[in-house]
Amino acid sequence: MSHTPILQCLLIVARLSFMCAVRFSVPEEQGPGVLVGTLRPHFPSPYRLLTQDYLWLDSNTGSLYTTERRMDREELCPKETRADGCIIPCTAIVGATEDLVQFSVIIEDINDNAPHFENTEIHLSLSEDVSIGAEFLLDDLAQDSDIGSNGSIHYYIEESDGIFKVTADDGGWSVKLVVKAPLDRETQDEYNISLVAKDMGSPSLTAVVALRITVTDINDNCPSFSPDSRQSVTISGDSLKNTAVAQVKATDPDFGTNAVITYDFSPKVSERARVLFSLDSLTGSIILTQDLHSDIFEKLVLKVLASGPHCSPADTQVTVSVLPRAKEEPTIKIGFIARHENQTLVVAENEPPTTLAVLELEGDRGSSLNIVGEVPFTLSHQSGKYLLSNSKPLDYEEMKEHHISILVQRFDQGSVITISGRVIRVVVTDVNDNPPLFPVTFYELDVAENNQPGALLQVTASDADSGDNSRVTYRLGDNTNRNFNIDRNTGQLFVSVSLDREEQRIHTISVTAQDSGSPPLETRATVHIRVVDQNDNAPIFVMPHFIFFVPENAPVLAPVGAIEVTDADEGENGKVVLYVTNSSGPFVIPNSRKTLHITSSLDREVQDRFEFWVKASDNGSPIRLTSSVRVTVYIEDINDNQPKVILPVSNLTCLTVSPDTTAGTTITQVYAVDQDTGLNSELRYTVINQSRPFKVDSKTGNITLTQRLLGPDIGMHNIFVVVSDRGEPSPLHTAVWVNLFVNDSLETCHLDCEPIEPPWPPSPTTSESIGCPVDPGTGDSPNQMYVILFAGLGMVVISISLFVGTVLLHRRKKRSQKETKRKNKNENDIPLKLLDTFYSDE
Repeated sequence: MSHTPILQCLLIVARLSFMCAVRFSVPEEQGPGVLVGTLRPHFPSPYRLLTQDYLWLDSNTGSLYTTERRMDREELCPKETRADGCIIPCTAIVGATEDLVQFSVIIEDINDNAPHFENTEIHLSLSEDVSIGAEFLLDDLAQDSDIGSNGSIHYYIEESDGIFKVTADDGGWSVKLVVKAPLDRETQDEYNISLVAKDMGSPSLTAVVALRITVTDINDNCPSFSPDSRQSVTISGDSLKNTAVAQVKATDPDFGTNAVITYDFSPKVSERARVLFSLDSLTGSIILTQDLHSDIFEKLVLKVLASGPHCSPADTQVTVSVLPRAKEEPTIKIGFIARHENQTLVVAENEPPTTLAVLELEGDRGSSLNIVGEVPFTLSHQSGKYLLSNSKPLDYEEMKEHHISILVQRFDQGSVITISGRVIRVVVTDVNDNPPLFPVTFYELDVAENNQPGALLQVTASDADSGDNSRVTYRLGDNTNRNFNIDRNTGQLFVSVSLDREEQRIHTISVTAQDSGSPPLETRATVHIRVVDQNDNAPIFVMPHFIFFVPENAPVLAPVGAIEVTDADEGENGKVVLYVTNSSGPFVIPNSRKTLHITSSLDREVQDRFEFWVKASDNGSPIRLTSSVRVTVYIEDINDNQPKVILPVSNLTCLTVSPDTTAGTTITQVYAVDQDTGLNSELRYTVINQSRPFKVDSKTGNITLTQRLLGPDIGMHNIFVVVSDRGEPSPLHTAVWVNLFVNDSLETCHLDCEPIEPPWPPSPTTSESIGCPVDPGTGDSPNQMYVILFAGLGMVVISISLFVGTVLLHRRKKRSQKETKRKNKNENDIPLKLLDTFYSDE
């Protein structure tokens, strides 16, 4: 039974398993031109990738590179498979038999996604009596699309002043807020701190959310009166019902219902006081409950209690002195000195202290006039009259109107009794003493370039004066760009053209606000407009055509030259990446840098120049802008090819020369070629041994007869010719024997062996090299002649074959030629002994 089909199946299975085992990996978000791997070690060339959305394949080298389309792991792989690895299967056609193979590319995660909170704020309420060490679970946690350490999140808080901290489990799936210090709502009722989520990638990325903690109130405070809350008030014996007598005020630091205070009279308050006065339980106001008709002095003590929920009441005391009714009410006569209208004084602000009016008390000689309350006015008693003056300059912006309460009082039995009073009204008139004020003196504004002309910003200045003194108008500084203008009444700032960041990035505008007073006052503010970049400029190459020269022996990955490109935009919009397009040549711009590099060995003899295009692409948004430039790389020749002798075809070639040949006749030619170029291919022909009577032209290789042939010249002449190029740093050489047989017979001569190397340097007595025995063929038998004829034809066929083989071999790769030249010694190589001497002559 044959096992051949079973073996074939096993081989096929093994091959498919090997194909599936080929995997490459590349980090996500790589730019174009990044080397992912190569198929060369696994599959034969040529190579062709079926789909080239994210990868492209060099058909010659099998190298796999990224394309312009970036690979986003989070986009390419579903969320449920990301943790197991993001694998993209690829299919390629390889080899001359066009086998269909599959391999995998693993997209490695990079830390390109920052943690993200769903909401911008997290709100949390804590009671002020919460215990230290209490933990509260935070529901709104950050999410990170990355995996591994890039997606592992660590939490911490900022600006908590040691009051709070956060703890999280190892996976970051549960985050708790921990209270580290006592809370007191009455000290601070709200905390605004920042919760930071930081992934463990390198470099790490963070997200911040505002954590607003509200401290809720508990009833931990009771109402209280200030130490100076006790009051003593005096009322007249003819006071009317509902007259406000006094008001008590207690405080409770708590909030809401916990801070509600109820006022009540103490049970110790006399019945007389309860009849005359009532107490508002909410406001603490004490009012008179009936009209008084008292002609006697009376003092009543009112003890007031302030109560709160679950608290002992606090107490204070109000002493009310009731004065007897006046029998005769004195009158106050006013004589105005300053400007007045309808019994009202009119005083301009900022006026220095001056006498405003003269007051005189009529009808009661035992009384006096006094001002009640804190007012910027004084009364001075002179000659039975009173002078009313302002004690300081008045300020319209501080108070536009004053009411001066003047009481008629007299001293009776140790108490001051108020008999009557009068109020004098003072109106303060405005002067322009306040300039307009901006809320801020420096405005910052970001405007995207290529904006639509129109309104940008409204500035507003306020003036504390009144009337025309407070009416503000706006204007721009004299040096402001004409494209900007402002509404003089509203302060609305406009631009009449679209802004261009590349033309001007910052615009600084001075805005002046001026009131309409006399003289006018003004102030200035600065508007700082930063023009935000948009991707409106494509990359620009500094040259329309880049030309580089590189020697053919340049190593792999050697730099060829820099391709300079600029982009007038900024940030990502101005960040440019370069990559080679439409070229199968051995060039690449790795990692999107700006230097062109070689990817494989060069051979000028195979291809002397490459032309391709380089594309520049920015990273702008919403679209990327690109531009291209033509690049030509010329391969510079190096001297890596020895001259190759075409004629004569062999060191055994022999040519018969007639003794009657005329001097100056060209006998034959040494013809050689060199695959290099320039000086490396310029050849020179040199005779090493004695060649009399023949001469070799150093440029053409022509061998001519220099003199008439004589008897001693009859016989074999073996001329050792060295063919040298002019390459640098040292020339390369090839040698050949030119065998000339001077004989009357014109029969074809033949050498059975190569000439023997002549002594070097030649002896003065030696004029010829030692040759092989020569049979000119004059006495040969017919069979010998036929043998010689067929041998000659065979040599011709061999020579033609060698020539055709040389042409074909020169199309092969240079590296194979060089290795072959190193391993196989050419039959025409210069012997070491002669080579040393030849170099010494150079």
